[in-house]
Amino acid sequence: MYNVKAKNETEHSIRITSPEMGSLWSAYLNDTMAICVTKHMLEKVEDTEIKPIFELALSLAEQHIQTITEIFKEENFPIPFGFTDHDVNLSAPRLFSDAFWLMYLNEMSIHGLTGYNVALTTATRSDIREYYTKCMCSSMELYHKTTEILLSKGVYSRPPYISTPQNAGYVKKQSFLSGWFGDRRPLNAIEISNIFFNLKKDIVSRALQMGFSQVAKSQEVKDYMVRGVDITFKHIEVFNSILHENDLPSPNRWESEVTNSMIPPFSDKLIMYHAMVLINTAIGFYGAGMAVCMRSDVILQYQRIITETQQYEEDGANIMIDNNWMEQPPQADDRKALAHN
Repeated sequence: MYNVKAKNETEHSIRITSPEMGSLWSAYLNDTMAICVTKHMLEKVEDTEIKPIFELALSLAEQHIQTITEIFKEENFPIPFGFTDHDVNLSAPRLFSDAFWLMYLNEMSIHGLTGYNVALTTATRSDIREYYTKCMCSSMELYHKTTEILLSKGVYSRPPYISTPQNAGYVKKQSFLSGWFGDRRPLNAIEISNIFFNLKKDIVSRALQMGFSQVAKSQEVKDYMVRGVDITFKHIEVFNSILHENDLPSPNRWESEVTNSMIPPFSDKLIMYHAMVLINTAIGFYGAGMAVCMRSDVILQYQRIITETQQYEEDGANIMIDNNWMEQPPQADDRKALAHN
């Protein structure tokens, strides 16, 4: 358990701040979802080499929930609904191959590292900083282990190699920033890194949504997942074309690792929440890629993709609200409303 609190903080009973409240609330929802997904993984996994990785992932998520619940109780904070055993059907047939679930877990560990990094750097209380530090370490362990097994099985897509520069130098012309007229310069290593990274995430997301579209009970949720499959296909084609224009390879595709099962392993509520998590993180990663991109034509492609993804995210949020699936996060007091009452 992660329970370290400085003496002076214990004596003064320091309350949790709004960033701490928000990150813990989000983590509770994400970890309860992860427990449901990982339990189903463990029921279906056949590869004995990767089963311990899923067991580790489940153990970590359960520890997180225990710690967050203790903090919430100490703060008299209402425990979120999150996800429970009612949101997973362990007897449902497998929806994805073992190799895909391993790649999925690798991607989720990246999400964890990113989220915990923000949570740690916005936390103030010592026990919560200690908790997120340990979460960072466990996410790194999960990332390293999943990456090593993916490499050993030959299914991990290494990013492209480029030649080592012969010497250091400065940019001489403004055309370095252009991508519309004349000869386009080749992509630089920073641009390649972000395009390849976002492409890998889109490929995994498309396969996941394809599987979800087969098993969702509600036609509305099915249609939303099918739309997501189409949108991510367009994004994959955009990133692929940019890489191929520079004679650079693309990551492996995962659609063939989706089975033909139509029996839902997860509730529609969990399916929609999971899709929203992927969409929201995708917007953040697209933005990060755009921020360090130096070619104007690629920047415009990022802007188009972000705009389309934001609209898709808003439509998904409306579906969740209409079905009473979206939990309300903690928010500031409405002082005007309080004054009028």
